[in-house]
Amino acid sequence: MKNKSTDRGIRFERRDILKLMTGVPATLMSVAPFTSAMATAAPQQPATQSGQAAYQPKVFNPHEWRTLRILTDLIMPADQRSGSATQAGVPEFIDDWLNIKGGTLVDEIRGGLTWLDMQSNRLFQYDFADCPVAAQKQILDRIAYPAKAASEDLSAVSFFNKLRDLVVSGFFTSQIGVRDLPYLGNEPLDEWKGCPAQVLAKLGIDNAQVTT
Repeated sequence: MKNKSTDRGIRFERRDILKLMTGVPATLMSVAPFTSAMATAAPQQPATQSGQAAYQPKVFNPHEWRTLRILTDLIMPADQRSGSATQAGVPEFIDDWLNIKGGTLVDEIRGGLTWLDMQSNRLFQYDFADCPVAAQKQILDRIAYPAKAASEDLSAVSFFNKLRDLVVSGFFTSQIGVRDLPYLGNEPLDEWKGCPAQVLAKLGIDNAQVTT
């Protein structure tokens, strides 16, 4: 396979990824996020920090691992709020989760990575990981939007949506992802002053209804 420098200039917007997640048909979303089993494979921080040994993938070979890391950062890039999927340890999370899950899901994810390479070589004569981001995005655009996908790409659509579900689940259960969320849990209050007026207005109720 040939090599080519990678242009990182084009990224999916994080808000667009989350919007897409809500529009994926239920039949494609067979990977349930935030299960108790996922909690046992909590996202790690990059393994080379603090003198730790580099992470050794359990499921993916070196080429698949490189492709997965690039793909997760395309799905969940760094932005002005927080770091990227790889910075949050999402590839390690996915590898751990698939190692626990096993079965056909592992085959589907690995098969999807192979599909990306096949399409990249057919269209651009390079593996997916070696293409510029514009070319990578051109391929992903075919499978990132289920309603617009061609019938011959449906298996790749299923792969990508399951992987995207894992990426988002992994990211928002990581330290970086939790900090990225606008809601960080309940906080103790010295005094309860009632619900904010703008919240009540959105709900269509008033303070009198709340206090009675």
